This record gives sequence, C-alpha cells and structure tokens, in this order.
Amino acid sequence: MKKIAVTRTVVIAVMAFTMSEQAHAISRYNSMSMSCAEAQATVQREGAAILRYPSKRVAGLTLYDRAVRNRAQCGNYEVADIKSLPTSDNPKCMIRVCVPKTDDDWWLRP
Repeated sequence: MKKIAVTRTVVIAVMAFTMSEQAHAISRYNSMSMSCAEAQATVQREGAAILRYPSKRVAGLTLYDRAVRNRAQCGNYEVADIKSLPTSDNPKCMIRVCVPKTDDDWWLRP
C-alpha cells in the first residue's frame, strides 16, 4: 500500500512539473522596430518569441510568427524550418519557425 502512495505522489509531481514548464509566458516583439541581428539574438536568448509584422498584401493586417531557437521548442509532430520576415534593416530576415511534419513515415525512423 505504501508503494502505491509513493508512486502516486511521484506521478502527480511529474505531471505538475510538466504542466508548469509549458505555462511560462512568451515575449512579443514588433519585428519592424528591430534589426535582423536583434531579432535573431532575441530568439536565441529567449528560446522562442512572437514576432509581429505588417502584411505586404493586405493593408492594416498584422501577421505573427512564433520564432524558435531550434527544434527543441517545437511540438512532437513539428520540425523547425527556416522562414523570412521583415525587420527594420532587412526585408527577408531568416528565422526558424515550427511547422508540421509532412512525411507519413516519420514514426518508422529511429
């Protein structure tokens, strides 16, 4: 009976830690007020950040991307891919964003 209580306590502690780990806030920045190097350094420092920028096609529309340091900030069924977005000094600043995996045999790989 004591072994079950200890196991239950460990499971609850692990679940609480996992949920609290995912609940931290993510910073938001306007990419047009940053240089490309500043945007990339911010993402490297924080691990992930929301970068917002104006749409080129629709006036008044703001677009958002969640920039990430590497694949570790992506979900289980996502990979980090390169994308460009505008900054104050570079209209095509390269950042990483999480995108869904597209292949059907991902579960066969080690």
